[in-house]
Amino acid sequence: MGNSKDRLDEIMAEDSQGENLLSFLQPKNWKINLLAPRDSARKLEKSLLKNQEIIEKSKFISRDLSWLKFDERVLDQARDTSKNLFDRLKFLAITASNLDEFFTIRVGSLYNYIDFGKERTDYSGLREGPFKHTLISAAKEFSIEKHRLFLEEILPLFPANGLKMASISDLTEEENAEVELYFNRTIYPMLTPMVFDNTHTFPSLLAKTLIFGVVTIGHQSFKQGKLKNEKDPKISFVQIPTNLNRFYVLEREDVVLFLPIEEIIRNYIHLLYKNVEIESLSLFRITRNGDFDVVEHEDQETDFVDEIKKKIKDRRLGRVTRVEVEKNYSSFLMDEMLDRWSLDHSDIFVKESILDFTSFWQILKHPDFKDKMPKPPTVVPPIGLKSIQIDDIFETMKKGDILLHHPYNNFEPVIQLLEQAAEDPQVLAIKITLYRISKNSRIANALLRAAEQGKHVSVLFEVKARFDEENNIREATRLQKAGCFVIYGIPGLKTHTKLLQVIRNEGTHVMSYAHLSSGNYNEDTAKLYTDIGLLTTDSRITQDIAEFFNVITGHSMPTQYEHLITAPRDMRNRLIEMIEQEVENFNNGIPAGICWKINSLQDNKIIDALYDASNAGVPILLIVRGICCIRPQRKGLSENIFIKSIVGDYLEHTRLYYFHNAGEPKVYGGSADVMVRSFDRRIESLFELVNTRVRNQAITILDWNLRDTKNSYEMQEDGGYWKVESNEPFNIHSEFYQLKEENLINQINFNQYTITLEPNNSSEFIN
Repeated sequence: MGNSKDRLDEIMAEDSQGENLLSFLQPKNWKINLLAPRDSARKLEKSLLKNQEIIEKSKFISRDLSWLKFDERVLDQARDTSKNLFDRLKFLAITASNLDEFFTIRVGSLYNYIDFGKERTDYSGLREGPFKHTLISAAKEFSIEKHRLFLEEILPLFPANGLKMASISDLTEEENAEVELYFNRTIYPMLTPMVFDNTHTFPSLLAKTLIFGVVTIGHQSFKQGKLKNEKDPKISFVQIPTNLNRFYVLEREDVVLFLPIEEIIRNYIHLLYKNVEIESLSLFRITRNGDFDVVEHEDQETDFVDEIKKKIKDRRLGRVTRVEVEKNYSSFLMDEMLDRWSLDHSDIFVKESILDFTSFWQILKHPDFKDKMPKPPTVVPPIGLKSIQIDDIFETMKKGDILLHHPYNNFEPVIQLLEQAAEDPQVLAIKITLYRISKNSRIANALLRAAEQGKHVSVLFEVKARFDEENNIREATRLQKAGCFVIYGIPGLKTHTKLLQVIRNEGTHVMSYAHLSSGNYNEDTAKLYTDIGLLTTDSRITQDIAEFFNVITGHSMPTQYEHLITAPRDMRNRLIEMIEQEVENFNNGIPAGICWKINSLQDNKIIDALYDASNAGVPILLIVRGICCIRPQRKGLSENIFIKSIVGDYLEHTRLYYFHNAGEPKVYGGSADVMVRSFDRRIESLFELVNTRVRNQAITILDWNLRDTKNSYEMQEDGGYWKVESNEPFNIHSEFYQLKEENLINQINFNQYTITLEPNNSSEFIN
């Protein structure tokens, strides 16, 4: 494959001479640029050099390193100078919350192996120790670049946009008096210094909370009638209450000042330590392990819910996985903390600017600036409907299948289906699976209303949805008290499928109305995530749904479904069968091809099947937003696999699976990604799109995703990404608002998006 550093330098030299780099996708005028600044790319290359040879030999890409690559693509949105300041701040805030989750879950999971002496070999080929070093090094480089971007490119834009990140020294005498009053009346009463010494245990510090580590030295004191010197340093901690705003806001005529609360406390913290000398103040923030498994009790649901509640509490005190700290911190303090938490100095992330970029949400929500965020276009009617207003959802669904494509189409028809069903005296029953719902959810309120109206309401409420456990338990309890039949998840599995069924008495017969989706029943995220949802009365599909509900709420084992593929039963095997069918078709000279749009790709058995298909000659186009563990374009392994990621204004959340099927495409939508957890540890479903117009709409969605040149990043053989650019940009996040029925196509033209690799360029393009 060649030395990666030499090839990187060669590519950079070629680019500097003005030559276009190879694009694996057409049209030919696309240019590929390195995602990160070149200096940063070289630093990352250097930090991974020790383990690079092992990583490059593996036929898989590391799941966790791929996660960081996704965060790089999100950070690239904050680099985009065509976006306004507030949009760029939003993406900085998103990268911060993403990295928090990464250290809470992925690094937390890694520590579960390290702490208990369990062996683990990553997809990269590295064992747990070397892999941790590689992972932390990559995360540090990402963090450094994030703070550089803020300090050098984004913070300088504040004054021109009417805001300023202020310090105490920036305040007028009158403003200082206001801040002092705020400290004395509001902040001071809430602060609690927690000392650690021979008589006080080390305090339990909260994760993702700003904390001052204070080192103090005592003066002379009287003890037992004798004058003593207390010159030994003592450590104490002051946690900044999380229910205080991160910034104290001061409004001037021409500018809004955002004063970080830690600067206020820093200025007055001496009031908490009278008659002692403060030797050092170190502001820091920790992340804790939140990756837990639930020991589930099959005998009593109350035990199961109680176990979830206990694990939520445990998460708050899990082992520390990262320490973020400001510059010039106390080594004495840090050494003590690292010793207590079984960390080393490589786990320290020294920050050049303010800690915790998630605080930027307060700026974005300020009344003067909340309207500065770009407004999305007005939603359009779904293909096949003339208006976004639906008078009678039941009569509309009887006329034929409707494919909703969010956020371009409104989520309102789904809510209308439930709200109309709740009030309709002909509706007999409602069945639904819930994973993540919004606060003040209209979905939950409609189910409550339906139960009050005497409908039979069955809700499979997944209380194990990570970070939403408390909200889900609260809402599930509320539904149960209202008379709904609530199932708190399935022991040993996480219910991730998105299904809704309404049973209605039509007079002469009973009819089923169904909704199947790739996204959650959440009216808030439906405005931000791209998803598909199928509204149907097709008995071939509704019968499958009825059978599947019997499986997940009762004890039924149907032999097979007609148009539904389910996990954990047979989803992996069915997908592999369809991959193998494409291979057979190709070998018989019949047109073949595979095109998937998913969030994550990690299952090694599916990856091996795709490698086999590629080696047979089947063209494979993958649109993978986030984690992607398959290596594209490696000679002798994956020469016919082409991968792109789309990251932009909307979070890509749609899952679509296309098999060319000898020119009669089979297309499936659903909730499942290509992950081990999806196939083995989750209840999932994929539904076939059997209606011709709906199927063609899904195919067009895939095709337009392949055409996109505004939000696209092309994956390289080494797991890196190059940004796609074009002189004629095609932006799906605006184009889908213009989609008409006459634009629909009935199959993917694989020749348009694939090329034949020359022998000398099959695996050489490494960033």
